[in-house]
Amino acid sequence: MRRLIAALLALILSHPAWAAPLLVVDASTGKAISGAIAVEAGQALPPGAQGQFEPQGNAGTLFVRAPGYRAGSFSLAALPPDGKLPLTPFKPHALYLSVYGAGSRVLLGNALALAQGGAVNALVVDIKGDSGIIPYPSAVPLVQQDGARRITTIPDLAAFVRMLHAKGIYAIARIVTFKDDALATYRPDLAVHTASGALFRDRENMAWTDPFQPEVRDYDIAIATEAAQAGFDEIQFDYLRFPDASQTLQFAQPVSAAARVAAISGFLAEARRQLLPYNVYLSADIFGYVCWNRNDTGIGQMLDSIAANVDYISPMLYPSGFQFGIPGYANPVANAYQIVYLSLRQAQQRLGVPPQRFRPWLQAFTDYAFDHRPFAAAEIGEQTRAAADFGSDGWMLWNPRNDYSNTGLPRAAPGD
Repeated sequence: MRRLIAALLALILSHPAWAAPLLVVDASTGKAISGAIAVEAGQALPPGAQGQFEPQGNAGTLFVRAPGYRAGSFSLAALPPDGKLPLTPFKPHALYLSVYGAGSRVLLGNALALAQGGAVNALVVDIKGDSGIIPYPSAVPLVQQDGARRITTIPDLAAFVRMLHAKGIYAIARIVTFKDDALATYRPDLAVHTASGALFRDRENMAWTDPFQPEVRDYDIAIATEAAQAGFDEIQFDYLRFPDASQTLQFAQPVSAAARVAAISGFLAEARRQLLPYNVYLSADIFGYVCWNRNDTGIGQMLDSIAANVDYISPMLYPSGFQFGIPGYANPVANAYQIVYLSLRQAQQRLGVPPQRFRPWLQAFTDYAFDHRPFAAAEIGEQTRAAADFGSDGWMLWNPRNDYSNTGLPRAAPGD
């Protein structure tokens, strides 16, 4: 009988449900991190009243992440005795590389040199570009059929990510979501149409897929899953919206502001669910004016519905894109600091979330809307300073040519 009681007691004490709850803490300060997420066996664990987590098993891996930190993974068989799970603070300072830039020895080499010099520590890489091109050997069946695999600039996606990680670079996979000329042209039944029934094409002559279509949503989530499996630290959805068009467009169902918002938030919720088994952050790019607008800006982007389903919100705060200015600043390109800082503050105040939930896109290209001034070291410095003063989780520089030679960012010295 004593042996039976001892065995039962050992079993009870070894079961995680009886162990002390786990608390996610800042590795630098030891303080508890609010808003952390813990995932066990592909399922998010419900946090306790004090933010603690109680795993259900004693084998496998526990994934933990929180905005503003590197994601962590912990063996359930060897959890820290004190029950504290430390995460390392991290602020990405990122450059954008297109489908072509990722495969260019010169453009990729320049970006890596900036990282080596300590100027940046992250790259945003197209794995589904603006025309729907997918530059790596994807196993998604529809990718093999729709013309998205016209070129290969990343022969091995996992090896590419390993190379970035070996250099200490945080890897963000950019997926151009509903603007998809390849899929929309190949499958017009999944595309957006004009009132006459013709295939809709935007100002760049690109066709769009219909956000209401389940097959379109599954296609983009499948690509995101491949990026997560390859080891990317973050999945970033861009063109996560309906097309902004003055003409009447036809979709798979009646369109309204509420329907648009539901489609976009529903897509993100499903993506989040399917990506839970991977220790990957989710982010969404939004129009800069979405920080200010109380409606869906006519494209399905509402701050609260997007924030509810992603880790990071990435407004595109290019001063050239604020054609109407912002309150108090009619000339945005002459007030780059104010555009970035005030837009972020406006969005944060509306949502009531910590500043590290935001990571803005900043302008690193010549102005096209006002006085055509170059955005070089001084202008970029104003924007990065605004992001830092606000407290965002870093920043990302956008240059469509992937040319960051005039940014003023320090480079590694020859031989370093």
